[in-house]
Amino acid sequence: MKPERRPYSRTLYVAEHVMRRLYFGGWPAALWALLPGRTRVHLLEHELEVGRPPGRPPLRIAFASDLHIGPTTPPKVLDNAFALLAQARPDVLALGGDYVFLGALHDRVAELKRRVAAVPAPLKVAVLGNHDFWARPERIADALADIGVQVLINRPLRLPPPHDDIAIVGLDDPVTGRVAAEAVSQVADVPRKIALCHSPDAISALANTDVSLLLCGHTHGGAVCLPGHRPIVMPSHAGRLYAYGRHQVNDLTLFVSRGVGGSLVPVRTWAPPDVAVFTIR
Repeated sequence: MKPERRPYSRTLYVAEHVMRRLYFGGWPAALWALLPGRTRVHLLEHELEVGRPPGRPPLRIAFASDLHIGPTTPPKVLDNAFALLAQARPDVLALGGDYVFLGALHDRVAELKRRVAAVPAPLKVAVLGNHDFWARPERIADALADIGVQVLINRPLRLPPPHDDIAIVGLDDPVTGRVAAEAVSQVADVPRKIALCHSPDAISALANTDVSLLLCGHTHGGAVCLPGHRPIVMPSHAGRLYAYGRHQVNDLTLFVSRGVGGSLVPVRTWAPPDVAVFTIR
């Protein structure tokens, strides 16, 4: 059964219509690319001990979110992000949603497929974000499925051997849908669980589960921040508490990516783009 979606509001419709006209020709992306050093993407490497049985090899998960392919993201930023993902040669490529901005146009979806397909990972999983559901989610999900990506919406996936002691649970987008934590219980027999969601607001739904790691994006790190990476506005119920980076919330490790591209505000200050690699031991 498809989850119920919050309606695409008239206000949002008008705002995106204005932005399509305002950003016509992709001038924000072109301007961003001219700023020295601003197309660099940071690689954040983490290790996590989850008490795996002896003899299991480490699991490497590469994570990227908020690509926002469209008029506000320079192709060079995407080039650099996917070069880092490819160089990591992960066991799993996990994608955190918001793949396009201002519409899932055919050329943007084709670019998404081309870039994701080029990453050498035996297993690729994805969730969808609010901008995907405001665009054409079926077109995006079908495109990812065409290249072998498993799109998980409130659905778990047990990894194949030698990592079959781990399951990845893909959660729905909290902004437009409903996070169903009961998806975690569908893999109750799997001792270690990793959750993937577009927004850190999913953390409240996971409070009484045995999920070890939650990977998410959505916040852009605040996008426009004051010096010292201090966000001005945060699109999260938790406010600035989980703006970006790694956090320990009781027994759960939360990682919030600043994402790769730009969206409503086509600029980043003190919120550099990033991708992450987690080694699970």
